[in-house]
Amino acid sequence: MTKKLRSITASKGPALAAVAALLALWAAASALGLVPRYMLPSPWDVVKAFVSDGPLLWENSLITLREAFCGLALGVGLGFLFAVLMDTFHVLYRALYPILVITQTIPTVAIAPLLVLWFGYEMAPKVILIVITTFFPVTVGLLDGFRAVDGDAVNLLRSMGAGRFQIFRYIKCPSALPQFFSGLRIAAAYAVVGAVISEWLGGFGGLGVYMTRVKKAFAFDKMFAVIFLISAISLALMALVDLAERRCMPYRHIHEQQKGSDL
Repeated sequence: MTKKLRSITASKGPALAAVAALLALWAAASALGLVPRYMLPSPWDVVKAFVSDGPLLWENSLITLREAFCGLALGVGLGFLFAVLMDTFHVLYRALYPILVITQTIPTVAIAPLLVLWFGYEMAPKVILIVITTFFPVTVGLLDGFRAVDGDAVNLLRSMGAGRFQIFRYIKCPSALPQFFSGLRIAAAYAVVGAVISEWLGGFGGLGVYMTRVKKAFAFDKMFAVIFLISAISLALMALVDLAERRCMPYRHIHEQQKGSDL
Protein backbone atom coordinates (compact mmCIF):
# COMPACT_ATOMS: atom_id res chain seq x y z
CA MET A 1 0.00 0.00 0.00
CA THR A 2 2.85 2.36 0.90
CA LYS A 3 4.65 1.54 -2.35
CA LYS A 4 1.45 2.20 -4.35
CA LEU A 5 0.89 5.52 -2.57
CA ARG A 6 4.51 6.50 -3.23
CA SER A 7 4.08 5.60 -6.91
CA ILE A 8 0.90 7.70 -7.22
CA THR A 9 2.59 10.64 -5.48
CA ALA A 10 5.61 10.39 -7.74
CA SER A 11 3.49 10.29 -10.92
CA LYS A 12 0.86 12.91 -9.99
CA GLY A 13 2.93 15.11 -7.69
CA PRO A 14 4.55 17.36 -10.35
CA ALA A 15 1.21 17.96 -12.09
CA LEU A 16 -0.53 18.84 -8.81
CA ALA A 17 2.33 21.16 -7.86
CA ALA A 18 2.09 22.93 -11.23
CA VAL A 19 -1.69 23.39 -10.85
CA ALA A 20 -1.23 24.73 -7.32
CA ALA A 21 1.42 27.19 -8.56
CA LEU A 22 -0.89 28.44 -11.33
CA LEU A 23 -3.75 28.92 -8.85
CA ALA A 24 -1.42 30.85 -6.52
CA LEU A 25 -0.28 33.12 -9.37
CA TRP A 26 -3.87 33.65 -10.43
CA ALA A 27 -4.95 34.57 -6.88
CA ALA A 28 -1.97 36.92 -6.50
CA ALA A 29 -2.66 38.68 -9.82
CA SER A 30 -6.30 39.18 -8.85
CA ALA A 31 -5.51 40.36 -5.31
CA LEU A 32 -2.83 42.83 -6.45
CA GLY A 33 -5.10 44.27 -9.13
CA LEU A 34 -2.72 43.55 -12.01
CA VAL A 35 -5.84 42.88 -14.10
CA PRO A 36 -9.21 44.52 -13.35
CA ARG A 37 -11.26 42.26 -11.07
CA TYR A 38 -14.26 42.22 -13.41
CA MET A 39 -11.99 40.80 -16.14
CA LEU A 40 -10.02 38.40 -13.94
CA PRO A 41 -12.08 37.25 -10.95
CA SER A 42 -10.29 35.58 -8.09
CA PRO A 43 -10.44 31.80 -7.61
CA TRP A 44 -12.73 32.41 -4.65
CA ASP A 45 -15.14 34.39 -6.87
CA VAL A 46 -15.23 31.44 -9.28
CA VAL A 47 -15.98 29.03 -6.43
CA LYS A 48 -18.84 31.29 -5.28
CA ALA A 49 -20.17 31.34 -8.86
CA PHE A 50 -20.12 27.53 -8.86
CA VAL A 51 -22.17 27.50 -5.65
CA SER A 52 -24.64 30.20 -6.67
CA ASP A 53 -25.26 28.80 -10.16
CA GLY A 54 -24.77 25.14 -9.21
CA PRO A 55 -28.29 23.92 -10.13
CA LEU A 56 -28.24 25.82 -13.43
CA LEU A 57 -24.78 24.49 -14.30
CA TRP A 58 -25.89 20.95 -13.46
CA GLU A 59 -29.01 21.24 -15.61
CA ASN A 60 -27.08 22.55 -18.62
CA SER A 61 -24.23 20.07 -18.18
CA LEU A 62 -26.70 17.18 -18.41
CA ILE A 63 -27.85 18.48 -21.81
CA THR A 64 -24.26 18.81 -23.04
CA LEU A 65 -23.34 15.36 -21.70
CA ARG A 66 -26.31 13.75 -23.45
CA GLU A 67 -25.24 15.31 -26.75
CA ALA A 68 -21.60 14.35 -26.18
CA PHE A 69 -22.39 10.72 -25.35
CA CYS A 70 -24.73 10.28 -28.33
CA GLY A 71 -22.27 11.87 -30.75
CA LEU A 72 -19.30 9.97 -29.30
CA ALA A 73 -21.10 6.63 -29.50
CA LEU A 74 -22.09 7.22 -33.13
CA GLY A 75 -18.63 8.54 -34.02
CA VAL A 76 -16.88 5.53 -32.48
CA GLY A 77 -19.28 3.10 -34.16
CA LEU A 78 -18.90 4.68 -37.59
CA GLY A 79 -15.14 5.00 -37.11
CA PHE A 80 -14.83 1.31 -36.30
CA LEU A 81 -16.98 0.32 -39.29
CA PHE A 82 -15.09 2.51 -41.76
CA ALA A 83 -11.70 1.39 -40.39
CA VAL A 84 -12.61 -2.27 -40.87
CA LEU A 85 -13.95 -1.66 -44.39
CA MET A 86 -10.95 0.45 -45.41
CA ASP A 87 -8.54 -2.14 -44.03
CA THR A 88 -10.35 -4.98 -45.81
CA PHE A 89 -10.78 -3.26 -49.18
CA HIS A 90 -7.74 -1.28 -50.29
CA VAL A 91 -9.76 0.52 -52.98
CA LEU A 92 -11.97 2.02 -50.27
CA TYR A 93 -8.88 3.11 -48.35
CA ARG A 94 -7.46 4.92 -51.37
CA ALA A 95 -10.83 6.53 -52.13
CA LEU A 96 -11.96 7.54 -48.63
CA TYR A 97 -8.81 8.34 -46.68
CA PRO A 98 -8.08 11.64 -48.51
CA ILE A 99 -11.70 12.69 -47.92
CA LEU A 100 -11.31 11.96 -44.20
CA VAL A 101 -8.22 14.15 -44.07
CA ILE A 102 -10.01 16.97 -45.92
CA THR A 103 -12.89 16.92 -43.41
CA GLN A 104 -10.41 17.73 -40.64
CA THR A 105 -9.14 20.85 -42.44
CA ILE A 106 -12.57 22.50 -42.24
CA PRO A 107 -13.03 24.47 -38.97
CA THR A 108 -15.90 23.23 -36.83
CA VAL A 109 -17.08 26.82 -36.29
CA ALA A 110 -17.63 27.00 -40.06
CA ILE A 111 -19.64 23.76 -40.19
CA ALA A 112 -21.80 24.38 -37.12
CA PRO A 113 -23.89 27.28 -38.54
CA LEU A 114 -24.68 25.23 -41.63
CA LEU A 115 -25.79 22.27 -39.51
CA VAL A 116 -28.02 24.55 -37.45
CA LEU A 117 -29.47 26.01 -40.65
CA TRP A 118 -30.15 22.56 -42.13
CA PHE A 119 -31.31 20.63 -39.03
CA GLY A 120 -32.67 23.30 -36.68
CA TYR A 121 -31.87 24.11 -33.05
CA GLU A 122 -32.61 20.74 -31.51
CA MET A 123 -30.19 17.92 -30.69
CA ALA A 124 -29.53 16.64 -34.23
CA PRO A 125 -26.99 19.29 -35.44
CA LYS A 126 -25.03 18.98 -32.17
CA VAL A 127 -24.76 15.22 -32.50
CA ILE A 128 -23.74 15.45 -36.18
CA LEU A 129 -20.97 17.93 -35.37
CA ILE A 130 -19.68 15.70 -32.58
CA VAL A 131 -19.70 12.70 -34.92
CA ILE A 132 -17.63 14.70 -37.44
CA THR A 133 -15.06 15.67 -34.80
CA THR A 134 -14.79 12.25 -33.11
CA PHE A 135 -14.92 10.05 -36.20
CA PHE A 136 -11.44 10.88 -37.51
CA PRO A 137 -9.18 10.03 -34.51
CA VAL A 138 -10.93 6.71 -33.95
CA THR A 139 -10.76 5.71 -37.62
CA VAL A 140 -7.12 6.69 -38.06
CA GLY A 141 -6.09 5.04 -34.79
CA LEU A 142 -7.73 1.76 -35.75
CA LEU A 143 -6.29 1.86 -39.27
CA ASP A 144 -2.79 2.37 -37.89
CA GLY A 145 -3.35 -0.50 -35.47
CA PHE A 146 -4.64 -2.85 -38.16
CA ARG A 147 -1.68 -2.06 -40.43
CA ALA A 148 0.89 -2.54 -37.64
CA VAL A 149 0.05 -6.20 -37.01
CA ASP A 150 2.75 -8.85 -37.12
CA GLY A 151 2.77 -10.28 -40.66
CA ASP A 152 4.28 -13.56 -39.47
CA ALA A 153 1.38 -14.08 -37.06
CA VAL A 154 -1.12 -13.43 -39.86
CA ASN A 155 0.68 -15.89 -42.17
CA LEU A 156 0.76 -18.48 -39.39
CA LEU A 157 -3.01 -18.30 -38.92
CA ARG A 158 -3.55 -18.48 -42.68
CA SER A 159 -1.39 -21.59 -42.88
CA MET A 160 -3.62 -23.13 -40.20
CA GLY A 161 -6.73 -22.47 -42.31
CA ALA A 162 -7.97 -19.32 -40.56
CA GLY A 163 -10.23 -17.01 -42.52
CA ARG A 164 -10.47 -13.23 -42.50
CA PHE A 165 -12.77 -13.13 -39.50
CA GLN A 166 -10.47 -15.32 -37.38
CA ILE A 167 -7.45 -13.22 -38.35
CA PHE A 168 -9.35 -10.05 -37.47
CA ARG A 169 -10.58 -11.44 -34.16
CA TYR A 170 -7.39 -13.03 -32.86
CA ILE A 171 -4.65 -10.87 -34.45
CA LYS A 172 -5.78 -7.52 -35.82
CA CYS A 173 -8.33 -6.48 -33.22
CA PRO A 174 -6.15 -7.17 -30.13
CA SER A 175 -3.13 -5.54 -31.81
CA ALA A 176 -5.10 -2.38 -32.61
CA LEU A 177 -6.46 -1.86 -29.07
CA PRO A 178 -3.67 0.55 -27.92
CA GLN A 179 -4.15 2.78 -30.98
CA PHE A 180 -7.93 2.55 -30.63
CA PHE A 181 -7.88 3.76 -27.04
CA SER A 182 -5.45 6.55 -27.94
CA GLY A 183 -7.90 7.76 -30.59
CA LEU A 184 -10.84 7.28 -28.24
CA ARG A 185 -9.13 9.42 -25.59
CA ILE A 186 -8.80 12.27 -28.09
CA ALA A 187 -12.37 11.75 -29.32
CA ALA A 188 -13.74 11.92 -25.76
CA ALA A 189 -12.15 15.34 -25.27
CA TYR A 190 -13.38 16.51 -28.69
CA ALA A 191 -16.93 15.37 -27.94
CA VAL A 192 -17.51 17.90 -25.16
CA VAL A 193 -15.78 20.72 -27.06
CA GLY A 194 -17.84 19.95 -30.17
CA ALA A 195 -21.06 19.99 -28.17
CA VAL A 196 -20.24 23.36 -26.60
CA ILE A 197 -19.27 24.92 -29.95
CA SER A 198 -22.50 23.75 -31.56
CA GLU A 199 -24.51 25.15 -28.62
CA TRP A 200 -22.81 28.53 -29.02
CA LEU A 201 -24.32 28.93 -32.46
CA GLY A 202 -27.84 27.81 -31.69
CA GLY A 203 -29.70 25.89 -29.04
CA PHE A 204 -32.13 26.04 -26.15
CA GLY A 205 -29.87 24.63 -23.43
CA GLY A 206 -26.43 23.32 -22.61
CA LEU A 207 -23.16 24.72 -21.34
CA GLY A 208 -22.53 26.53 -24.64
CA VAL A 209 -25.84 28.39 -24.33
CA TYR A 210 -25.03 29.16 -20.68
CA MET A 211 -21.61 30.55 -21.71
CA THR A 212 -23.22 32.81 -24.30
CA ARG A 213 -25.65 34.22 -21.74
CA VAL A 214 -23.09 34.95 -19.01
CA LYS A 215 -20.69 36.45 -21.58
CA LYS A 216 -23.34 38.93 -22.71
CA ALA A 217 -23.95 39.79 -19.03
CA PHE A 218 -20.17 40.30 -18.50
CA ALA A 219 -20.32 37.80 -15.61
CA PHE A 220 -16.73 36.63 -15.98
CA ASP A 221 -16.75 34.73 -12.68
CA LYS A 222 -19.50 32.50 -14.10
CA MET A 223 -17.62 32.34 -17.40
CA PHE A 224 -14.56 30.96 -15.61
CA ALA A 225 -16.77 28.57 -13.66
CA VAL A 226 -18.26 27.01 -16.79
CA ILE A 227 -14.82 26.80 -18.44
CA PHE A 228 -13.50 24.82 -15.48
CA LEU A 229 -16.62 22.65 -15.53
CA ILE A 230 -16.11 21.82 -19.23
CA SER A 231 -12.48 20.92 -18.51
CA ALA A 232 -13.54 18.73 -15.59
CA ILE A 233 -16.11 16.90 -17.74
CA SER A 234 -13.52 16.30 -20.49
CA LEU A 235 -11.02 14.97 -17.95
CA ALA A 236 -13.70 12.71 -16.45
CA LEU A 237 -14.51 11.25 -19.88
CA MET A 238 -10.82 10.65 -20.55
CA ALA A 239 -10.54 8.95 -17.15
CA LEU A 240 -13.42 6.64 -18.14
CA VAL A 241 -11.53 5.77 -21.32
CA ASP A 242 -8.44 4.99 -19.22
CA LEU A 243 -10.55 2.75 -16.99
CA ALA A 244 -11.98 0.91 -20.00
CA GLU A 245 -8.46 0.50 -21.39
CA ARG A 246 -7.28 -1.06 -18.12
CA ARG A 247 -10.21 -3.46 -18.15
CA CYS A 248 -9.64 -4.46 -21.78
CA MET A 249 -5.83 -4.60 -21.54
CA PRO A 250 -4.91 -5.43 -17.91
CA TYR A 251 -1.61 -6.92 -19.08
CA ARG A 252 -0.44 -3.52 -20.34
CA HIS A 253 -1.22 -1.86 -17.00
CA ILE A 254 0.68 -4.59 -15.12
CA HIS A 255 3.67 -4.10 -17.43
CA GLU A 256 3.64 -0.31 -16.80
CA GLN A 257 3.47 -0.90 -13.03
CA GLN A 258 6.45 -3.22 -13.23
CA LYS A 259 8.40 -0.63 -15.24
CA GLY A 260 7.55 2.01 -12.66
CA SER A 261 8.67 -0.18 -9.77
CA ASP A 262 11.94 -0.95 -11.58
CA LEU A 263 12.61 2.77 -11.95
